[in-house]
Amino acid sequence: MKQTQGFPIAVKLMTEFARLSGLAPAGDRPRRYLWTDAFAVCNFLGLYQHTNDETWKNLSLQLVDQVHSILGRHRADDWREGWISGLDDREGKFHPAIGGLRIGKKMNERGPDVPIDDQLEWDRDGQYYHYLTKWMHALNRVSSVTGNPAYRRWAVELAKTAHARFTYDSTRSGGTAAYNQKRMCWKMSIDLSYPLVASMGHHDPLDGLITYRELQASRAEDSKEAPDLSREIEELAAMCKEKDWTTDDALGIGGLLSDAFRVAEIAATGAFAQADLLADILKACRRGLQSFAKTGSLKAPAYYRLAFRELGLSIGLHALERLQRLIEKRPGIFGEQQSLGSQVESLMRYCALAEIIENFWLEPANREVPSFTDHLDINTVMLAASLAPDGYLML
Repeated sequence: MKQTQGFPIAVKLMTEFARLSGLAPAGDRPRRYLWTDAFAVCNFLGLYQHTNDETWKNLSLQLVDQVHSILGRHRADDWREGWISGLDDREGKFHPAIGGLRIGKKMNERGPDVPIDDQLEWDRDGQYYHYLTKWMHALNRVSSVTGNPAYRRWAVELAKTAHARFTYDSTRSGGTAAYNQKRMCWKMSIDLSYPLVASMGHHDPLDGLITYRELQASRAEDSKEAPDLSREIEELAAMCKEKDWTTDDALGIGGLLSDAFRVAEIAATGAFAQADLLADILKACRRGLQSFAKTGSLKAPAYYRLAFRELGLSIGLHALERLQRLIEKRPGIFGEQQSLGSQVESLMRYCALAEIIENFWLEPANREVPSFTDHLDINTVMLAASLAPDGYLML
């Protein structure tokens, strides 16, 4: 589906999301979930840039405020109160994300002495690193669109806190010698004092590296007043060295495709020195798409499918289309890596999957099954992002 055709539907979807989630009109108990809301902020900004209608910009700013006032504070069923950063109310409003942001799960977090239940952990609150990076990107987009540097400053404060709390030194053996290597936890407690899931997310270091590079590149717009992220970038670059990013998960592949476009966008500004990273990501995308295409999962009934994971892939495929245009437009930057163009060209044959996914989830009957309605907010927002992806994909 072409973006011009999908745009009116995206408008309808985001209007419905604002109403049902308690954003506008404001509800007594708004449903705030960090991943969903990060994409929603970007969607609203994209609609504003497309229409120049201030309503959409205002919705994005209202959503940022609501996320910070809800997910930046302790839960209503928690014995603790106030900002999770520990700041008093006045200072907390000036630094709303400096303590991180809760996921927004329905159940409270697991206590430090409670044994982990792998299934139950998915429903428990806490903080996810890859959700925080999505919110950093959303805040950066707000600054880029509105010209207000405060949102980018909040994003950098969040980046510094997240990096400090989610990463740790791990001793590794190399031959006969031992050396320290940075590792990262996948999930932390609400106050970031202990890990809930200590293993490292496959793409978390890559998400962090690209997002920090994005924020660092954007500092020039703020006269470099925001704190510097050079040390954090260096540490994440070391964590990403020689990693294989391949996955056959639809959402993961879509994230990699979007990452590839973001790397190219940042490289076009002259602010991304790791020229080989883009090629590595594209290789992983090719292997992942080849594997995913063999599964035949897009032929399954709606009841057995998760829309938001498939829509993550379709968003990434739209990013691939934009990557191809960017490489063609900037041969002076990307021409030295002759293989990039051919890599992208080989991936373009999968772009038809985006329209297949969108058309499937635009079918009303497919949006009435429990697999869609049980995740209504995230599915709605991701469908809108796929139909009108510029809000999310732009820096």
